[in-house]
Order: sequence, then structure tokens, then C-alpha cells
Amino acid sequence: MNYVNGRWKSSSNGETKTNLNPADTNDVVGVVQKSTLEDVDEAVAAAKEAKTAWRKLSGDARGKYLYKVANILESRLDEVAETLTREMGKTLPEAKGETARGVAILRYYAGEGLREVGNVIPSTDNQALQYTNRTPLGVVGVITPWNFPVAIPIWKMAPALIYGNTVVIKPATEASVTCAKVIDCFAEAGLPEGVVNMVSGKGSVIGQRIAEHPDVNGITFTGSNQTGRHLGQIALARGAKYQLEMGGKNPVIVADDADLDLAVQATISGGLSSTGQKCTATSRVIVQSAVYDAFKAKLINKIEELNVGNGLSSENWMGPCANESQLEKVLYYIEKGKEEGATLLTGGNRLTDDEHKDGYFVEPTVFENVTNDMAISQEEIFGPVLGLIKVDTFEEAMKLANDTEFGLSAAVFTENIRKMLAFIDDIEAGLVRVNYETAGVELQAPFGGMKNSSSHSREQGRAAIEFFTSIKTVFIK
Repeated sequence: MNYVNGRWKSSSNGETKTNLNPADTNDVVGVVQKSTLEDVDEAVAAAKEAKTAWRKLSGDARGKYLYKVANILESRLDEVAETLTREMGKTLPEAKGETARGVAILRYYAGEGLREVGNVIPSTDNQALQYTNRTPLGVVGVITPWNFPVAIPIWKMAPALIYGNTVVIKPATEASVTCAKVIDCFAEAGLPEGVVNMVSGKGSVIGQRIAEHPDVNGITFTGSNQTGRHLGQIALARGAKYQLEMGGKNPVIVADDADLDLAVQATISGGLSSTGQKCTATSRVIVQSAVYDAFKAKLINKIEELNVGNGLSSENWMGPCANESQLEKVLYYIEKGKEEGATLLTGGNRLTDDEHKDGYFVEPTVFENVTNDMAISQEEIFGPVLGLIKVDTFEEAMKLANDTEFGLSAAVFTENIRKMLAFIDDIEAGLVRVNYETAGVELQAPFGGMKNSSSHSREQGRAAIEFFTSIKTVFIK
């Protein structure tokens, strides 16, 4: 169901789509509304009507609502996490961790209601008071992907709400059942009608209308580069504020003095957890030749021990691709890697035996003899595929790491302080990790990319205030 103006309701045309478990397509997770332009317009109108009263609440009052949502979500953690696993495919421990992160994000931003929102600025007039304040954008359109159907909606909605905006969210169709369970926590918390609205449906219909709507004052989007650029152009044309978080082709550099066991563990976790379906997932593994063979052997041994299967089973470390089209995309790039001359070291196959026959499973895959001009080195796969690139020097590794249109996250493994500092200074990425995996970021820290990974704004932490508000400068004589 959609959630509009404080009520759950069907789409205006009554059309729906059935969401299936990607690990077992015989398992129906739920039914999703295939909404219309009229549904979007109704939701935006509700958000517009609610925005003045919501803005005029104190930050403390808005924060108390978020605290209540956090408590409700925490009480439903197991239910929401199980739905997430059934709908998107990631393992249950990962789903529980993501849901717990959603709770923590809500509590963090609830606290923002009592933090400073401006500065006193000296005036040249000694009889005047000059200061800055923050004013909300108004109605914010939130467009989210399927890979983090709890965390990403919350890390966009929570700051939008605490800074005084109202929200219309369009979740990814493939994850709309999970998102609806999150929205139901907002509903139970008793937020005023129209403050939070959810409309599900095709991005080309619902997302397009949100971007075009003259009463939507800001758009925050996470997803593909193609869609992000399109939405950004629409928002720019009508003067709306927009925030885009998009793709990555994230490198790990393993220097010749690295702790190889640590580097292997982080490469597997960063590249293959959540079936590699993270924008910050490790994709390119650039290894100095002096340690290449030892690193490769350790990596392959560990990967071949991983169990792949239904994420609801505690025996499985990696789940399926989230949907059939994503599986086909991953298999396409595996074949592309072979065609371009890369050597397949392990994996590369769809799993179709009895345990896997009804799901979208693919083996964790590693290539070597990869060059940086190959498609598997330059294009985002969004799957469990790693490419090993051998280099002789650290300087060569740095050059290859930056040789991409993306700049989201990057990591280096070294014990050498000179290499650490060179990496920190010279890597072209918004998230920089030393002796740690590329994937993930702490909720209190700014998150965003460089180059074509982002529109150059930042999400999460205190940095979120920069997007969701405008500065108002006040002069009182």
C-alpha cells in the first residue's frame, strides 16, 4: 500500500506488482502498488500542506518523534530484517545489522533537534545583531535503491525531517515491502498527517514526476549514474536543489608491506558481502608484484570456503543477486571479462542445483590478468566479482586506482606511513580507508563521492544539514 496524508491506500489505478524472494521465487514477499502521476500529486500536496506546521515545531519536538520511531523500529527489528532478507536477499545477520543501523541513525538525528543551527557574526555596526539561521527546503523528494532498503531511506528521511522538511519517498520497487514496514514505524509514532508519504511504482513514472513536480523543493537520490544524471538535469532546469549519490568502481591497493591476512579479509568483506551489491564495494584489487602470489593464494582459499545460499540460513555467508536482471548483468560482465582476456581464477557460474534452482545465485568470482582498460575494471558490475591487477610499484598502483570515472571509496593496506599519507593525499575518492575495507561508512561521518560518483554534496552526520536546509542571514538594528 501507499502511505499518503497519514493513511494507507491503494494506488488510484488499482494496479499492483508481486515481489518474490530472490533466493526462492516460490516465496511471495508481498504486493506493491504500481502508482500513477495522480498518486504522486496527492502525496506532494499532502506534504506541502503539512510543511508549515511541521517547520514551526521546535527541533526538540521533531526529535521526540524520531526517538519514538527509533524505539518502534527497534521493537520490530527481527520482523523488518526477515522481510529485508526475503525481499532483497542479503543474509539475515546483514539485514539485522542494517536495521539496527537505521535505529541508530534515527536516534542520532533526533539529537540534532537540540544542536546549534547558526552562528552569531560580528557586525561593523556596534548597535546591530547579525546571525545566521537555517531554514528547511520545504517538500523533499526521496528516491532510494533496493540494496539498502532500511538504512538509505532512513538516512535521507531522518535529517530531512529533523531540519523541518516534509517527505515524499519513492522506494525501489524491488524493496518496497521492506520500506513500507519502515514507514509503518513512522505511522505508529504518530507523525502529523502529510509529514511522511510513500508512493511506490516505476521510477520512470513516479521518480520522474517527483523530480518534475513544481512543489518538490529538493530531491535526494541514490542509484545508477544514468538515472541520477537524468533526475539532476530535471531538477536543475526548474531550480530545485538536488543531491545525487551514484556508482563506484572502488579500488583496494595491497602494498608490498601489507598485512596480507588483514587485506584478504577486508577484500572479501568489502567486495563480496551483500553479494557485492554496495556502491562502496571493492571491485579492483591492485597488488604489488612482490606479494601478489601470496595474496592471491590466500584470497582464493578463503573465497572457496564461502557458502552461498538463502540468506535466512545461518550456514550461508552470501545470498543471491537481488533480482533476475541483476543476475543477468553480473553474468554478462563475467563473460565480458573472459572475452577481454582476463583469466578466471574461481567462480563465474550461476548456481542451479537443488538448493539454488529457484533463486538468482552466482558464485563469488575472481579474475586475474586484468588490465585497467577492461570493462570489468571500468564499469560498475554491482555483483560479487573481483579483478586482480598486478603492479610493480606503489606509484603505479596509485595511478591505476585513480584511472576511473568514479571516485566513491578506496582503501590501502600498508604499514608504511609515507605510503599511507601519499594515498590519503592523492587518491581521488570521497571515502578513504587505511587498512580497512572500502565498503560502508559510520553514520556520524559525511558520506559521498568525487568525480562521477556524486553531485558533490554529502550525506549523513552533521554534513546533512548543508543539503536539507538553506542559510538565512539575519541583521537586526
